[in-house]
Amino acid sequence: MKENRPCIGLALGAGGVRGYAHIGVLEKLIENNIPVDMMAGSSMGGLVAALYGAGHEPETLEKFARLFKRKFYLDFAVPKMGLVQGQRVKDLIFMLSKKMNIEDMRLPVGIVATDLTSGEAVVYRDGCAADAVRASISIPGIFVPENYKGRTLVDGGVADRVPASTVRQMGADITIAVDVSFYNKEPVIGSIYDVIMQSMDIMGKQLIKYREVDADVLIKPISSYYNAVVFENVDELIEAGRETAEKYIPEIIEKMNEWKGTRNGS
Repeated sequence: MKENRPCIGLALGAGGVRGYAHIGVLEKLIENNIPVDMMAGSSMGGLVAALYGAGHEPETLEKFARLFKRKFYLDFAVPKMGLVQGQRVKDLIFMLSKKMNIEDMRLPVGIVATDLTSGEAVVYRDGCAADAVRASISIPGIFVPENYKGRTLVDGGVADRVPASTVRQMGADITIAVDVSFYNKEPVIGSIYDVIMQSMDIMGKQLIKYREVDADVLIKPISSYYNAVVFENVDELIEAGRETAEKYIPEIIEKMNEWKGTRNGS
């Protein structure tokens, strides 16, 4: 808790490549002097949270997004537990996160993964950031599950698509959540990737339907369909994050002022 302002927690949701919109949201918050005191993320949201926590500013994250291609992380496996082994992407995350542990980052960060055995969401707030993020992005059927700290882990979005409750538990007075999910009602199913991602989107739609996002402000920047595993439309997605976040700045400031009034007894 800050002395003269609320502690702000930012929750970044799962959604594959649509998570590039998180970069635009983060950029707008900083531009408008909205402090981000802690972050939690699932899947791509976990990756963005870890890289920001490691010290990269939004403009650098934007450059990474433009350079990121599937050839950098596709190390195909014999399809027993997943199509992609995931070691190449872990090595890349290890380098981009400056080889940091989560507890050494510039702000508190929570990386959410799903325990495949228990079905529970698991939040990592210490340990190697690359290991935790690799677990958090492990889309079932695409990535081989990550074995980390005695658990078999898959994508954080399976159990907690938008981890707003996590940043609240971390101590946030005001939670801002970014939901980058989008349910395509007329999908074109032409590959195993399409089958898996559409299944994830259906599951996420049901999860959000029955489990309300515990956020003071909920930002939903995705209003049209983007293939969650095709690394294109980077600029479009980041701009969608910027434009949508801009609309919510007055509401966030109002929440902050309300908190101050409550604290001062008015």
